[in-house]
Amino acid sequence: MRCPHCSADDDRVLDSRITDDGTAIRRRRACNACNKRFTTYERVEGEEQLRVVKRDGRLQSFDRRKLVSGLLTACEKRPVSSEDLEAAANRIHQGLLAEGEREVTSRRIGELAMDELRRLDQVAYVRFASVYKQFQDLGEFMAELKKAINPR
Repeated sequence: MRCPHCSADDDRVLDSRITDDGTAIRRRRACNACNKRFTTYERVEGEEQLRVVKRDGRLQSFDRRKLVSGLLTACEKRPVSSEDLEAAANRIHQGLLAEGEREVTSRRIGELAMDELRRLDQVAYVRFASVYKQFQDLGEFMAELKKAINPR
């Protein structure tokens, strides 16, 4: 494993544990070259690969890292742990696999991400929704805020 700090490939595993939902192994590592620590996740690569149908009709392979990155961006400077975001990404991915479809729309992924963020942090939810739903004016933004404040 390459160190994300110095790119050396000499590290040691300090701790290994199964994630809460049991879909991955979290490994805490220390680089032998620079002594900095980092975390990696090991998960089974599924035989069933999801394909994402983008808004313009293009097909892409499902990329869990893109999903986690979007969740991280929405939660920037918010009190949401990386473990909570990893668990949310796992729930989204497992939910999509459980639906049994090999192709899923980017819209469906966005809806599931908003559901997870709504539970984790309302500010992160509104941030994500404002980008995802491409609000055109303040009225649309306020309507989404009202939904976040008073969910049905």
